[in-house]
Amino acid sequence: MEIKAVILDLDGVITSTDEYHYQGWKHIADEEKIYFDRQINQRLRGISRMQSLEILLEKSRRTYTSEEKKQLAERKNNYYRELLKKNLTPDETLPGVMDILNALKKKDIKIAIASSSKNTPVILRYIGLADFFDAVVDGNSVSKSKPDPEVFLLAAQKLGIPPEQCLVVENAEAGVEAGLAGGMRVLAVGYASKDKRATLRAKNLACISADEMLSA
Repeated sequence: MEIKAVILDLDGVITSTDEYHYQGWKHIADEEKIYFDRQINQRLRGISRMQSLEILLEKSRRTYTSEEKKQLAERKNNYYRELLKKNLTPDETLPGVMDILNALKKKDIKIAIASSSKNTPVILRYIGLADFFDAVVDGNSVSKSKPDPEVFLLAAQKLGIPPEQCLVVENAEAGVEAGLAGGMRVLAVGYASKDKRATLRAKNLACISADEMLSA
């Protein structure tokens, strides 16, 4: 069945804010005297803010109340948003992104963003793509994080395209799992490009053509 829509994750696919996430979580960990390094940070890829916080707190010597956890997550988000404001520009799209997006538009393929991040609207604005996509679904719109397929299924619904005619582009294993669970084909890029469950794999969007994507 032919592909009629491409649904892309944001972070690690369109642009990379990984380093800013890491710095935000590291700031919190240092303030709370909790050990945190880049290896632990890898476990946070593709999951929600509160799930990420729970992983960070595994190394804590104390327990936190629900309210304290909410405050920690909010502090981290404030640090993260400040880093985005200082650093993110339209030049921060990843290799091949604009070529692929423009090629898909020329072929009348519907394009959506499906991200776990509640900061998606801010990030899209900073990189100059706030009005580019046919639909945007983010952490403000869903109650379940990847690997649950909710975010992708909602994006397909907003586009008016059946899941089986959608291709998901993901850089996290949780996202690959979510796309497949939603009955969609998946192009795995970046960190997920070694995931053999994916329908297609590429280092990044500069390493694959729109035609190759649509033949998945």
